[in-house]
Amino acid sequence: MAKERRSKAARTLEKDPEWQERVVQTRRVTKVVKGGKKLSFRAIVIVGNEKGQVGVGVGKANDVSGAVRKGVADGKKHLITVPLTRANSIPHPTRAVSGAASVLMRPAAPGTGVIAGGAVRTVLELAGVKNVLAKQLGSSSPLNNARAAVAALSSLRTLSQVAQERGIPLEQLYG
Repeated sequence: MAKERRSKAARTLEKDPEWQERVVQTRRVTKVVKGGKKLSFRAIVIVGNEKGQVGVGVGKANDVSGAVRKGVADGKKHLITVPLTRANSIPHPTRAVSGAASVLMRPAAPGTGVIAGGAVRTVLELAGVKNVLAKQLGSSSPLNNARAAVAALSSLRTLSQVAQERGIPLEQLYG
């Protein structure tokens, strides 16, 4: 009986229409063991709701569908919240590093769109950012670029957060 309840809950989480998931990369990994070669798969999945929440997950399994399922679960565990402006952009320029990958992001005017490439574009789209300029520097690894993009988005702060940290009124920041 308990198994049925758990599986129903797991099914409702997977089919939740609010969350979107996109597979950025699937890679076949070979491990050499005593009897020969053992094949497995690694999937990099980005999960987001286009309302300011996004996460990057990695799943490894013996089949692609299992790896994607594990990647979605991992992405939902590592969700971050992104502060968005009225123009669906980011509040200020930011830069972050993950491994050898470095990602630079700048806010853009309404109507600009998402100007980014690869995994960074997918992260920004699933986070709900509509107007932004981004550049990948260094590595071309999709996993490191996606993690750098998430690190850059998690470092963003709004004016009200800065005022609260400094202990001053919001109006004083504008002055």
